Amino acid sequence: MNVILLGPPGCGKGTQAKRIEKAKGLVQLSTGDMLRREIADETEIGVQVKETMNSGQLVSDKIIVALIAKRIDEPDCKDGFILDGFPRTLGQADALSSMLKEKNLEVANVIELKVDDESMVTRITGRFTCDECGAGYHDEFSKPREPGVCDICGGNRFSRRADDNEETVRSRLVAYHEQTAPIIAYYGEKGILRSVDGMASIDKVTAELNEVIG
Repeated sequence: MNVILLGPPGCGKGTQAKRIEKAKGLVQLSTGDMLRREIADETEIGVQVKETMNSGQLVSDKIIVALIAKRIDEPDCKDGFILDGFPRTLGQADALSSMLKEKNLEVANVIELKVDDESMVTRITGRFTCDECGAGYHDEFSKPREPGVCDICGGNRFSRRADDNEETVRSRLVAYHEQTAPIIAYYGEKGILRSVDGMASIDKVTAELNEVIG
């Protein structure tokens, strides 16, 4: 079974994809993580997309689809995958559909996480991670028990993603509404679109997603 999670930046797609991965035995494919890994490894693709990602713009369809095509050929994806953060445009949706068709694959469920824009700005700009173990925190919603000390490993060095600033976040939200929202209708016409309340508690969202996926 192959699943797509849709929604604006910071709506919880990544968190929910990890939970579905554990519950359903599917493999989470985060295009954002794939691209950041390319950047960290300083590959040819990584060099090309670094500036684009930092400015909050969209990476070319050709690069993303090529990364996904390569990844889903790996053995761990044989039982299905969850796409988190892709497709973002109608062009990407078409390219993804064509690529999957060539592999005799299809998407079973496309699920939209519906959220409020202003809440997304607060969620994203306030998040930070431990440099030692990668544990995630938030200025308002999930602070370390002891200020400046990671609950998990005791580390005291934290960082924020370069693109987690208000200007870039708002730019990404504009891009989402202008370029991504139209694919809601695209998948709706295919009869595979479902929506859940992304503003509900994490556990409630997980329960609704599991019910939709079955």
